[in-house]
Amino acid sequence: MHSDSSAGDLSRLRIDRGAAPRRPWLLWFVLAALVAGGVAVYPRAMAYVAQRQAPEVEIAHATQVVASPGGSTALPVMVATGYVVARHSSDVGVKMGGRLGRVRFEEGTRVRAGDVLAEIEHADIDAQVDTSRRAIVEAETLRAQAIAARDEDARNVDRQRALAKDGITTTAMLTAAESAAAVSAARVTSTDAAIESARARLRYALETLENTNVRAPFNGVVVKKRAEVGETVSPFGVQGQASREGGAIATIADLAELEVQTEVSENNVAKLRPAMPAEVKLQAYQDRVFKGRLRQVFPSADRAKSIVEVRVSILNADATVKPEMTASVTFQEPRAEHDAAPSASAPAPPPIVLVPKRTVAEQGGQQIVWVANGGAVKRRVVTLGPERIDQVEVKSGVAPGETLILNPPAGLTDGAVVRVKGT
Repeated sequence: MHSDSSAGDLSRLRIDRGAAPRRPWLLWFVLAALVAGGVAVYPRAMAYVAQRQAPEVEIAHATQVVASPGGSTALPVMVATGYVVARHSSDVGVKMGGRLGRVRFEEGTRVRAGDVLAEIEHADIDAQVDTSRRAIVEAETLRAQAIAARDEDARNVDRQRALAKDGITTTAMLTAAESAAAVSAARVTSTDAAIESARARLRYALETLENTNVRAPFNGVVVKKRAEVGETVSPFGVQGQASREGGAIATIADLAELEVQTEVSENNVAKLRPAMPAEVKLQAYQDRVFKGRLRQVFPSADRAKSIVEVRVSILNADATVKPEMTASVTFQEPRAEHDAAPSASAPAPPPIVLVPKRTVAEQGGQQIVWVANGGAVKRRVVTLGPERIDQVEVKSGVAPGETLILNPPAGLTDGAVVRVKGT
């Protein structure tokens, strides 16, 4: 029974001729690909790990200062920030209260000294002027009548005196005639005074009428408009209109003379000199440099802030320079008296390379910097020149634009990997 059953089972076995042949080399190919990928990725992975483990540093770039022909690369003394202001600026207000009947300006309007900027309604004052003029005419008419009466009384006195000599008239009549002549003369004097009084009232009315005009005090530009037609204004301001200080209706500035209003610490005031040269940069135009000159150091300091206010004139300001712009001022060493001023045709001074002081370290008695390139650093020996505020001039060892390490950590070596902060 057992053999029959086994023979029956074997008879059912068959060879599958359509099955795919086995490929043992495929497994070896996959293993080889994985090994090759690992070999290729391993250096990058190790470099990534090394970079992540590298010290984090801050960087700065070496900058180059180039002066145009006839320009200057004078050493800066200090830097201060402030705001552009007009040397001559005024909040123009009214001399008397009333309602504005006409406004003749807008922001940006150019005005000349004496131009009428606005007018207050003045119909009542016009009536006073007309009344004063008529009062003068009336007083002059009364004076003419008084003069005629005085002359007639004077002639009557002469007649009475002639008659008195001949004994024809009495002393009483002569005395009466003299009294009448004196009264007539006094009446003429009274009318003269009345005329002067009427003229004075006219002058007062005309001056009051002139006070309704708001005139420009100097040549300039309206930089701020503070009132509109129909508003009630006053020399002392109007309640509820806090924006109009002291009744001002406009702010006028002379844009021909602009300067920077800045503040200097008490510790640095001694570094300033009269008419000290300076460079002015506007935050709005960082690529432009304007020439400046120290105009004034205020005679009093601010006790609370320990600062002194300073004004620097902008010598070559143009239409791009506007009041209230943020500006930085770099004060420079004044030119020595014996140095001749460079001419426009003189060659430009050689370029100067500057680096931050924090990039320079001392090692083995030498001044060095660490130059970063592609994540690795290289040690450079440098020759230093004069200091310029927070920077120092480099005579040799660094090229403009190179990347330097700020506050280099201890233990750096040539070729060491670093990681830039923030990357």
